[in-house]
Amino acid sequence: MILLLLAYLGGVLTILSPCILPVLPFVFARADRPFMRNGLPMLAGMALTFALVATLAAVGGGWAVHANQYGRIAALVVLALLGLTLLSTHLAEWITRPFVALGNRLSQRSHDDGDSIWGAVGLGIATGLLWAPCAGPILGLLLTGAALKGASVATTLLLLVYAAGAATSLALALAVGGRVFAVMKRSLGAGEWIRRVLGVLVLCGVAAIALGLDTGLLTRVSLASTNHIEQTLINAVRPAPAEAAEAQPKAGQALPVEGRFPSLAGATGWLNSAPLTRASLRGKVVLVDFWTYSCINCLRSLPYVEAWYNKYKDHGLVVIGVHSPEFAFEKDPANVAAAVKRLGVTYPVALDSDYAIWQGFNNEYWPAHYFIDAQGRIRHHHFGEGGYAESEDVIRRLLADAGYKNLPGGYVDPDGKGAEAAAPGDANRSPETYVGYARAENFASGQVAHDDPFDYHAPATLATNQWALDGRWTVHPQSAVLERAGGSITYRFRGRDLHLVLGPGKDGKPVRFRITLDGKAPGADHGMDTDAAGNGTVTSQRLYQLVRQAHGTGERVFEITFLDPGVHAYAFTFG
Repeated sequence: MILLLLAYLGGVLTILSPCILPVLPFVFARADRPFMRNGLPMLAGMALTFALVATLAAVGGGWAVHANQYGRIAALVVLALLGLTLLSTHLAEWITRPFVALGNRLSQRSHDDGDSIWGAVGLGIATGLLWAPCAGPILGLLLTGAALKGASVATTLLLLVYAAGAATSLALALAVGGRVFAVMKRSLGAGEWIRRVLGVLVLCGVAAIALGLDTGLLTRVSLASTNHIEQTLINAVRPAPAEAAEAQPKAGQALPVEGRFPSLAGATGWLNSAPLTRASLRGKVVLVDFWTYSCINCLRSLPYVEAWYNKYKDHGLVVIGVHSPEFAFEKDPANVAAAVKRLGVTYPVALDSDYAIWQGFNNEYWPAHYFIDAQGRIRHHHFGEGGYAESEDVIRRLLADAGYKNLPGGYVDPDGKGAEAAAPGDANRSPETYVGYARAENFASGQVAHDDPFDYHAPATLATNQWALDGRWTVHPQSAVLERAGGSITYRFRGRDLHLVLGPGKDGKPVRFRITLDGKAPGADHGMDTDAAGNGTVTSQRLYQLVRQAHGTGERVFEITFLDPGVHAYAFTFG
């Protein structure tokens, strides 16, 4: 219920977003008509269409996005015709003549057609195909959840509730607008003038959408930004991972029972082990570690999980790494197997490509550790990095409670190398930053051409935590793909480490690159995947450590230039 309310409020706030501007002329085109027969059916058609298209786009992959592009073109044609009929009654008669037999005239001269419920629904469907709301924190949360959990009634319901919130605020605006138009008609006799103005506005809306302003400029230029309000609402109902992590139990304090051990049957495959079941694990203490191999926080916790496994595996502990992918390429079993081998993971790994185990635990974080006693009960959890000594105390307590004796003492102290090294603890380091347009923030290269090749230009200067593309790129929901050699990405960051999730092109051909810091070769500040001159090669889909500052965590301007085309760039993370 809380998530439904959050989705509804997020939709209501879209009326304050500039991304609503291109569709407002379509909404107000019939503001002078009865609301129940025109405004309500139109808004219902808009909400249902948006929810359906957004669901398919979030979980269906690129085919749904491209299919919707054709729907958008058809909708633009229909709405352009609507605008023309508003401009000229003679043109309206000519355009609508072929449709008289079907009773679907676009002209507003006919009272019967003007009040047609199905005509209003059709207008709403066309508007829903065109509506591209700004992806603020709430919509981003919904779309991410949809991508993670797949197509379901819950997914569509949340998106429908979001659209219903937008429809509610639009309905209020429509009610007010309709009254204003009625007063103007009565007092000024300006019906024909108003209709022509609406026709011009509809055509302007069509032009704005055709030029991509609804998904580019208006996404970043806000008349009244709602991001802060939306993030406040999210934080009120969903604490950040560090705050959500349960306080560590004190010595002698009983561990609560947090639930039963969910099924592992949803795993799509297993590495390092035959399939494990709850029945086969009875009598064992189990640590379940949710991770994904391109997640820097997961990589930094891996040395501790591996060390616990090696220390306690002969004393009753079973460690299961549940690999729940964040990016599409992490669903490939071969990629995961290669990462497990490269990272030296020796404990059992369950492939959770369908997120069945993730959903069974109601998990929301990478990494997340769940501690299960010998009776199959979840007794403790920890989200994110850190708390390693306290977590090891929990392992020992559960092993002792299960009757295991002569447990090894002390605490593990692994020496993580490269990307697995512990973070320096800089609270001001740059945030995780996604390159794909579904969750991109602080982008400084102008409007994004969704799923189409475009020549981007980086500005001369960047503010802290801003980033930019330069060269010809195609930006997709999860990644940006370089179309021509010589393209680059620039980021003004703060942190000791800079990582970038990268992958080669579809043919798997390696992609050479060179990085600079403040316009110079990195020297001693190079990462494990670059040399002192800044050279490196993308050979597989994974996280690459490109910078590790030898001294401090100061602010720097990072640039990576790709010498070959085809690279896929996914996300920056910092340490």
